[in-house]
Amino acid sequence: MSTLTKTPAETEAIAESLGRTLRGGEVVLLSGELGAGKTAFVRGLARGLGADPGEVASPTFVLMTSYPGRLTLHHVDLYRLGGAADRELGLEELPGPRGVLAIEWPERLSFRPWSRVIEVHLEHAGEDQRHVAVTGDRA
Repeated sequence: MSTLTKTPAETEAIAESLGRTLRGGEVVLLSGELGAGKTAFVRGLARGLGADPGEVASPTFVLMTSYPGRLTLHHVDLYRLGGAADRELGLEELPGPRGVLAIEWPERLSFRPWSRVIEVHLEHAGEDQRHVAVTGDRA
């Protein structure tokens, strides 16, 4: 699925719809340049998973934050990581059957052990507009 959103709220709405379909065990890989809307997308996922979207902020300095809801949303930002430092976070053990793992900057991953992966690419399209492409396993 690929679409153009005109506001951050529209980007969040796409993510919320996706979040409502998730059953647990999915990994959502979010790519795009700085400011492309990755964290806004995670806010929408949180809403769709029954977590508080107001709690969602970029976890750049803490690396990972978890938000309880219908499913626990584990939000990871790898922007500041280099090398194989991601292995020290224990990501291969997440998300578990009662969680969803959302990873910003997945190109910094040194491994990808998950089988149920949804890839989201966000791209600036002028002002608040974004191209949002969602592909992958939703089964």
